[in-house]
Amino acid sequence: MKRGKKYNNSLKKFEAVKEYTLAEAMEMVKQAAFAKFDETMELSMKTGLDPKKSDQNLRGTVLLPHGTGKKVRVLVFAKGEKEIEARDAGADHFGSEDLIKKITEGWTDFDVAIATPDMMSQVGKLGKILGVRGLMPNPKTGTVTFDVAKAVKESKGGKIEYRLDKQGNLHLPVGKKSFETDKLVSNARAVVNEVIRAKPSSAKGTYIKSLSVSATMSPGIKIALTELSNTGK
Repeated sequence: MKRGKKYNNSLKKFEAVKEYTLAEAMEMVKQAAFAKFDETMELSMKTGLDPKKSDQNLRGTVLLPHGTGKKVRVLVFAKGEKEIEARDAGADHFGSEDLIKKITEGWTDFDVAIATPDMMSQVGKLGKILGVRGLMPNPKTGTVTFDVAKAVKESKGGKIEYRLDKQGNLHLPVGKKSFETDKLVSNARAVVNEVIRAKPSSAKGTYIKSLSVSATMSPGIKIALTELSNTGK
């Protein structure tokens, strides 16, 4: 793949084959990032899991202590008191049949969808629209719940979902280039800690094979796997 001049120049700022600590990698990616916008910092992990096996299809959520740096638009499917709870918790959109009709007509101007369990029989009909966009409420990610206020606040406060791709990799945002390095490191450690905690009991061999961090438009920098034993620091 042919890369642009700015991308190739950013490569010169570090040794591509060398492995760095989380803090070193974050700082170097910040320095190498060249886009004029505030690039997203992404942590990537190559795992030894086989996503074709249902007991190894890793999926869950993690709360980033310093958020993602992105304004998250939250929608809640709820009625009565729970709709009021959603409003008071700061949800951007809330309702029931009116929202379902609006989405059926093609509107999807939100980032996270939450639903109370009693709404799922109706929300389930939106599977073809929300499912392909990764917006379908799911009990496994805490987005099907009667604790609407908690779900809304967590979604707006930095809760993100992770899911293994077809190659057994994970890619998660850990903040913006403008974040201080220590906050990016803290967010990244939260991600690594959660992935280690969620290791499937059926996993064989090496669980996490490699780690790297990159920005939206810049190349990735490898992180030393010794960092895995230092996730609490």
